[in-house]
Amino acid sequence: MSAAYKPVTWNVVKLAYDAVLVIAVGLYIYLFIHVAPAYDRVTLYDDEGMTKVAAFGSCAFLMFTFILCIGPLARLDPRFLPLLYNRRHFGVLTAAMAAMHAEYVIEWYFDYGHMSRWVEFLIGNTSYGQVLGFPFELFGLFALIVLLVMAATSHDFWLRFLTPPVWKAIHMAAYIAYASAVIHIALGHLQSAYNPVFLVCFVIGVVSVCVLHALAARLDGRVEKSPAVDAVGAQWVEAGRVGDIAEGHGLVVVLTEGERVAIFRHGGRLSAISNVCAHQNGPLGEGLIVDGCVTCPWHGYQYRPEDGCAPAPYTEKLSTYRLRLAGDRILLDRHANPPGTYVEPVTIGGG
Repeated sequence: MSAAYKPVTWNVVKLAYDAVLVIAVGLYIYLFIHVAPAYDRVTLYDDEGMTKVAAFGSCAFLMFTFILCIGPLARLDPRFLPLLYNRRHFGVLTAAMAAMHAEYVIEWYFDYGHMSRWVEFLIGNTSYGQVLGFPFELFGLFALIVLLVMAATSHDFWLRFLTPPVWKAIHMAAYIAYASAVIHIALGHLQSAYNPVFLVCFVIGVVSVCVLHALAARLDGRVEKSPAVDAVGAQWVEAGRVGDIAEGHGLVVVLTEGERVAIFRHGGRLSAISNVCAHQNGPLGEGLIVDGCVTCPWHGYQYRPEDGCAPAPYTEKLSTYRLRLAGDRILLDRHANPPGTYVEPVTIGGG
């Protein structure tokens, strides 16, 4: 990211990923609009406009649900990582499906008034004092705006321009947008829905997002004990055992203030750096040591474990932490060193 900007290119993996994604979405929309009505005249819409509203809306929500499941699935099982690498493409297509849903909604419900369609949309429902009939449209509009902003800022240019923390904060709004979409559907479509299929998919999707994130959160090891302060002011906390870390792998430790540290075992030695990748804030502790460097599991960005610096020509730097051993116990100085500070690795068995 720090070396140079290059035009977006598609390799074989990206082409296959995007091809499967586009074909799956196109097939879903085609079957929903042109095939399903022929087999279900009772619970599907007779009007083509309403069918398109339901087709694009349900597709966008199911895609949004799957996107939020990819992250925890990849943390729980590395075999899901290929789905994570090009998740931004998934997100852009989801925003497009949501925009198509909004377009058909506006066209169907607000195209025949004497005012602008968007004015009718914003002021047409003012039943704020009741649950049934509440202006659920506003929740959908908020979710759409967040999806469009995320799609527009998905390129690495915006990541560099906005800085990773700001960019990450914008994209973390996806969870607020998803909650807004859930409320939008619950107060809108589900109030008059007579087809149980989407209701079942809706409940399974929402529960899956919550359960998977809860399971992934349990992977973090949290340091809760009071630190032991030495003569030079270092605050040493027990971060785990040597046997907890396999060669070439890392251990993620969450300090009480929320800071995440990744401790890596490499060549019979231990080093600790920030767990947050400078590219897209990926979880470095879930990556591996490759060619002597900590390699982010999301997009392959690398950092030397002893100083947190990316190899040339890249210039990203991460904070480092001091370690020491007490028997097989790993002690971590909770004070972070400035990014790029060299720290001598601790030799296992050497104290």
